[in-house]
Parts: sequence; structure tokens; C-alpha cells
Amino acid sequence: MTFDADYYIQHLHLQPHAEGGFYTSTYTGEGQVATQTGGRPGYTSIYFLLRSQDISHLHRLQSDELWYYHAGSPLTVHMIYEDGTYEARKLGLNVEKGEAPQILVPKNTIFGSSVDESSTFSLVGCMVSPGFDYADFELFTQTELLEEYPQHELVIRKMAYEKLD
Repeated sequence: MTFDADYYIQHLHLQPHAEGGFYTSTYTGEGQVATQTGGRPGYTSIYFLLRSQDISHLHRLQSDELWYYHAGSPLTVHMIYEDGTYEARKLGLNVEKGEAPQILVPKNTIFGSSVDESSTFSLVGCMVSPGFDYADFELFTQTELLEEYPQHELVIRKMAYEKLD
């Protein structure tokens, strides 16, 4: 059986996400972990879906985020690490072609994701530890990132907002 993006959006009750794509929260761990910006659950988990016309715009979290492949086409996670280096990793099941079924985005890494234009969608899971909170979420504009990382202009122009509304 083959399902399309609309099937998952409807049946998993996915909603538009501020960074792009669609998501729904699936679990919040019990208990609290102290962070610089307050107490957070031990971890949180979501389903996240990108269609080929969507971009998960460049953003940063103060927690580690593990990405898990579930369905559809492979997804590319674009990362600018704290030291300024850039890496693109493919999330998918074709390990012979360099894809990985799970990818770690370390805390304080600027990252976003995309699905190839020739593909249809990618459904993944994301677990954040300590748990996600919008207080720890930074969304960037092209101007902000180009000032600090001009060497990554191509990916920044593709993956960051021109300006935030």
C-alpha cells in the first residue's frame, strides 16, 4: 500500500510548523530537567513531514535532536555546526548510498531540512532532549546568517527566510 503526504497529514493530525512543514507532538517525557532557560521535560517527540515544495528553515535548538526516518523519500538535514563547518546528511534507508535511518543534530547547531524536488514527501520522527520548548528555539533570516557564515551563502539562501514576518 502506498500513502501520500495528504494521507499522513490527515491521519496523523499534522499541523503547519513555524519552521516549515507539518508536525504533531506525540510524546512528552515525565519529570523535569533543569536548563539555562528553565525546566524542561526529559524529552519530547514529534512526527514531522516535509513535502518537496516545503523547507524546514534554518533554526537552532539548545538541545540535541534525534531524527528518525519513517516513510516517503529521503530527507536532507543541513547543519552548520558551532565551529562554522557545514554538513548535509541524508535521512533514509538506503545505507549503501550514504543514507542513515537516524541522524543526530547536536545542540546549538543551526539546521534545517529539505526533500529533493523530484520527490514527494518525507515523514520522520524527531526526539529532542532535554524536551523542546519554544523558549529554546531560534529561527534565522538570510541576513543574520550571511553576516556570520558568508562561506555558506548557497545553502543559507536556499534554507533561510529572507526576513521574518
